[in-house]
Amino acid sequence: MNVLGVESSCDETGVAWVAAHGDEPPRLLAQALHSQAAMHRDFGGVVPELASRDHIRRVLPLVRQVVADVGQTLHDLDAIAYTRGPGLAGALLVGAACASGLAAALQRPVYGVHHLEGHLLSPFLSHDPPQFPFVALLVSGGHTQLMRVDEVGRYTLLGESIDDAAGEAFDKSAKVLGLPYPGGPALSRLADFGDDTVFKLPRPLLHSGDLEFSFAGLKTAVATQARKLGPNVCEQDRAHLAAATQAAIVEVLVHKSLAALAATGLSRLVVAGGVSANSRLREQLDARCAARRVRVHYPELALCGDNGAMIALAAAMRLQRGIATPTHGYAFDVAPRWPLDQLAPAAAG
Repeated sequence: MNVLGVESSCDETGVAWVAAHGDEPPRLLAQALHSQAAMHRDFGGVVPELASRDHIRRVLPLVRQVVADVGQTLHDLDAIAYTRGPGLAGALLVGAACASGLAAALQRPVYGVHHLEGHLLSPFLSHDPPQFPFVALLVSGGHTQLMRVDEVGRYTLLGESIDDAAGEAFDKSAKVLGLPYPGGPALSRLADFGDDTVFKLPRPLLHSGDLEFSFAGLKTAVATQARKLGPNVCEQDRAHLAAATQAAIVEVLVHKSLAALAATGLSRLVVAGGVSANSRLREQLDARCAARRVRVHYPELALCGDNGAMIALAAAMRLQRGIATPTHGYAFDVAPRWPLDQLAPAAAG
């Protein structure tokens, strides 16, 4: 079974080809990705209209590139998948239209995939894939959630952010510090040169006794400290503040993840989404989980951000289990707001 995946939920256009045979784990044969980061940098964030227009320009050349890299033809595909949501409506429509048009022309089924399900399952393409059941920490620019995952399509929400996601806290704090877009990775790089004990920042809801997150207050605390330092802050103090910000976010994520493992009694953790690439988060989770004999699984670094591979993978894993429902008549739609825990096990899109 060969599945082509198209991702266009925000500011990355991703296309990938995944092969799945019998009950064997799917394999990634080729992928191509175009990031719009440089285009949006002058605006300090994603401009939805520009994002949509750029997806239109990029998606078909990326499809051609992936097909060429695999060394097969479009007619060798068995199914095509696209990100149905959540995400920016206009951007989602580009990927949906492309995938549905290709599927109609090839007379192949097309599947709408949940973006977060793609992230959640992405470690199954790694060299160390997880086994069900596990606790998943989905941590990205728009989402911070803890899920219990019993199988593909069987997800129970344990806790989530009540305001800003962890990725938003990284990005907004980076903007306060005058760092370029995308801010999260820039803040993490600057933090490598700082001392995270110089500035004291809050750890919101760290001891709340539940599995909820809140990062809006941390962002405000960073902005307050930055104002105290003034416009002529030295580079070393900026690095100290970046390090303190990262340490606060990571401590909360690690603490809540361990609490979720304790609450469920599970001994396996999956960490996925853009922030899962953060080296400090990985170091802290690896150390704390090893002491508790908990296995931790991450996507490969190239698959932490938005990409077509995770979309093709999610569709392939649902097809393997017989729970994928194709779009009827190629009449696609998108779901900009789509809670993962409301995704029915018997529907892929």
